[in-house]
Amino acid sequence: MPEPKLSVILATDTYPTIRPVIDRLRRQTVKDRIEVILVAPSAEAVKAVMAHRDEFAGIRIIEDPVEDLAPARAAGIRAATAKFVFVGETHSFPHPTFVEAILRHESGPWSVLVPGFGNANPKGALSWAGFISDYGGWMEGMPAGEVSRIPIYNAAFLREALLALGDRLPSALSHGDELPLALEAAGHRAYFEPAARLDHVNVATLGHWIKERFAAGILIASSRSHRWPLGRRAFYALASPLIPAVLCWRILPGCWTRIRQGGLPLSTILWIAFGMVVKAAGELAGYLGASLKGWHRQMHEYELHKLAYAGRGVS
Repeated sequence: MPEPKLSVILATDTYPTIRPVIDRLRRQTVKDRIEVILVAPSAEAVKAVMAHRDEFAGIRIIEDPVEDLAPARAAGIRAATAKFVFVGETHSFPHPTFVEAILRHESGPWSVLVPGFGNANPKGALSWAGFISDYGGWMEGMPAGEVSRIPIYNAAFLREALLALGDRLPSALSHGDELPLALEAAGHRAYFEPAARLDHVNVATLGHWIKERFAAGILIASSRSHRWPLGRRAFYALASPLIPAVLCWRILPGCWTRIRQGGLPLSTILWIAFGMVVKAAGELAGYLGASLKGWHRQMHEYELHKLAYAGRGVS
């Protein structure tokens, strides 16, 4: 088998949870260049993946409690052998030419390769609002080129750039902006490649949608609070009413792209605005030192089993 060119890092609890993603990886046009790294509580929980070991450049299972996805993903990255690592999720599905499109840039000046995102469960305004809020800056249909903002997950990273973070890697892979800021400070550059298409599943039931928005906010603030002095946390708490406007401004290009493409429910804009307010409330609570009170556990559940909260059909 050829040597791996891309290591795909997938943290999971059981094999059935991750099987839909493995099925998509098996359809890749260059699957023999993929190293699959599964991080799971036990090898027994995911041993079924070994039935496909001859289809890929390699499959490795790393045992980790997976009680926190950030250190689990860090363990997978450290075990990888390819030049680039793709930090995937249980609910993000690559199109067949995804890896091929990513690898076109493996010899370029880029340390981060960002795919073009599509909505995997596009029926309903809540799904679209969550999708655009989280990935509107990198939607399929937008022009390729260098970008200044990157997602923490669902992107391919130069492995040595991540390993250079050392003991900071797990926290950088957590919620917040530590990873983008660290890579930028080190002079790394990112490229958006919409031809590398990835479909993302989104929470689409109202109660859980609100909980996910709030949880994201409080976890981002909690992550930042561990790095920020009291004065900066106080400033951001006071400025929290402005957060929705800042967040909405960031996603305007993706939102406009989708509007031009058609098919966006009219109520989506209102839900996006409401979601930003909920997220800002979570950030305010986090900056003020509120207890996470199970919000980390709630988000962990959504990140592992988002398909259960996706509402109507996943495409």
